This record gives sequence, C-alpha cells and structure tokens, in this order.
Amino acid sequence: MSINKMKKEELELLSNKDITNMILEESKKPMNTAELFKKIIELLELPKTTFENKIGDYYTSLSTDKRFILLEDGSWDLRSNHTSDKIKKQVSQVEDDDEEEELPDEDEILNEEVEDDYSDDSSYEDTTEDLKDLVVLDEEDLELEQ
Repeated sequence: MSINKMKKEELELLSNKDITNMILEESKKPMNTAELFKKIIELLELPKTTFENKIGDYYTSLSTDKRFILLEDGSWDLRSNHTSDKIKKQVSQVEDDDEEEELPDEDEILNEEVEDDYSDDSSYEDTTEDLKDLVVLDEEDLELEQ
C-alpha cells in the first residue's frame, strides 16, 4: 500500500523512522533530511512549528538507525540500496588517496635495543649502598619487641 494512500490514523501508529523507510522505498531516490521531515509533517498533518522544533531529533534518529545511510551529498537513502561492493570501492579509493606514513615492522621494534634510562644521566646515584643495613620486620616481630 502506498504511503500517500494510508490514513492519518494508520500513519500515527508508525514511528518517524518507519515512515521515512516507506518514503525512501517508494521514491527510489535519496532525499535530504528537510525533504523527508517535511513530507512526514505533511502526511501526519502536524503544525509547521514542528519542523523547527523537532528536526534535530529527527536527524539524530536517522543517524542511529542502521536502515539508513547518509550519502556524501547530505541526502539519506536506504542502506539496502548500497551494496557492500560499492562501499568497499569507496573506502579503497579513499585509502589510495591518502598517503600513509610507513611504520616500522613489528620485528624491527622488538629487535631494537632498549637504552638504559640512567646511562647518560650523571646525576643518578646508586642508593643500594645506603640501604644495605636496612632490616624488614614482620608485624609479629614488632609485637614481640614491645
């Protein structure tokens, strides 16, 4: 059944996202956020102030719904209309365009010698000599001494 032929009462039972899904299925072409939301307001016969007050919430709901995809030109379409091949091609083109800095190989990193933090620091003093007479006592030893 066409969305334009549905009764207002039937449409009110649907969420805005479900109505958007139906609009995009019928139109077979992507639409921007404003066009979609104006169409919903028209179908539900809502006041025109609803557009200004709720457009942000509507955009957020489309963004979080996995059925929809935001295209480069700012229009929304059904994700099902965009196969993974198309998405894969777009991603690989972006990767080809970006010049990547060559990172060192993991083996190279592991084989690097770790420098001693104190090797060049002349202010470092060996305190082990100061601590040689230090004695560690257990709590039981402390109780016996008292």
